Amino acid sequence: MASIVDRAGRRRNNDIGFTLIELLVVVVIIGVLIAIAIPLYLNYRKGAENKSAASDLRGAISTLEQCYTDNSNVYPSAVTGAGAMTGCSTGAIKLSSGTTITYFPDVTTNTANYLIYTTHGSNGVFYCYASAAGGSVQTKSAAGTAYAATC
Repeated sequence: MASIVDRAGRRRNNDIGFTLIELLVVVVIIGVLIAIAIPLYLNYRKGAENKSAASDLRGAISTLEQCYTDNSNVYPSAVTGAGAMTGCSTGAIKLSSGTTITYFPDVTTNTANYLIYTTHGSNGVFYCYASAAGGSVQTKSAAGTAYAATC
């Protein structure tokens, strides 16, 4: 039954609720908030993934140097994408979920140096470290395909 309005144009007390316009305004406001929040969330997530890959690389460097010390000054001959090292009793490199690692030993100098890359997912940012050059972890837009003296 349609709402009954008294002579002054007010609704009766038992006829309460929201109008269609009020509900549409709320839906539009929620939509605008979501449109703002989703890109911000994705940027925060990408940043966290990048930090995770860089941190995993720093941890890998420490593990590789420990392997070098434990194995008579020889680096491992290979490292799998999951972090397992061939020719090293130190153990595996710890990687965060989604981080991949690529290891290139310097075969020309009997594995005296190495080059290592990490990335997280397909975000296009690579972190590299060359043991011959030392220094800090470098950021690159593409991974190398073989050993090089510097990143």
